[in-house]
Amino acid sequence: MPIKDVFLPLVGQPRGPALAAIEKCVAVAGDLGARITALALEEDVFVRPKVMLPDAAEADGSLEAGDSQHLLDAFTRATSRTGIRAQSRSAKVPADQIASVLAEHGRFSDLTLVPVKPHDSRTEHIIETLLFESGRPVLLCPEQHVDQLRPEFENIMIAWDHSARAARAVGDALPILQAAASVRVVTVADDKSDAIVQSGTALVDHLREHGVYASFETTKGSGSSIGKVLGSWANSHAIDAIVMGAYHHSRLNEIVWGGVTKTVIGEPPCWVMISY
Repeated sequence: MPIKDVFLPLVGQPRGPALAAIEKCVAVAGDLGARITALALEEDVFVRPKVMLPDAAEADGSLEAGDSQHLLDAFTRATSRTGIRAQSRSAKVPADQIASVLAEHGRFSDLTLVPVKPHDSRTEHIIETLLFESGRPVLLCPEQHVDQLRPEFENIMIAWDHSARAARAVGDALPILQAAASVRVVTVADDKSDAIVQSGTALVDHLREHGVYASFETTKGSGSSIGKVLGSWANSHAIDAIVMGAYHHSRLNEIVWGGVTKTVIGEPPCWVMISY
């Protein structure tokens, strides 16, 4: 099924990298030919009212637009330049409900695009909630690499660990894989066993039936975490996007001990599409 309807959550401060990430996400939607819907959320915090004269209020800056409005303004400028179909809305909700509200809206899209501030606990919580509660894939846009990101996914790596979640990710990413110039299936393994080769070869054969001509290879972990190995491999091979499944181990183990998904969510090396 083609990707025709994408969702862009807007949360946080309108910093330079965040605004640039909005532009890149809009460009991706344009490249996909999809409609993009933005939802800007702010924390609904009770503030004790204070009496001020009108002139004093203006001097205090209290009449200035909030962070969510600045984010929405950046979104509107980006969609106007791109000329794609777009809609947006904003709301205030309690802080502990932001992630679940975003996940609920994510259910009505083909893909959720998330700008990622590196190693930010709130962003990680939002991504985890989207993965577990929206039922839809998530595309991570790393703010720290936003200047190098391309909106066209020409070179794609599939992080293949033979799991059901990785298979789900491949299925969700088929429209993107079919449009790519190069698709490489990569398994991190110190020993290239027959089972690993058979699994990778079977995936390549399956993709060929969908018009995707991929290659398969393995790369050694050599004691490093798999997440870091994938990131290094992606950087050294000029990969535009990684496709991967989430949480191969139990979710509790991932949260306590880290793991591939936590490493990638904390600091994506490029665009990363994750399915659960």
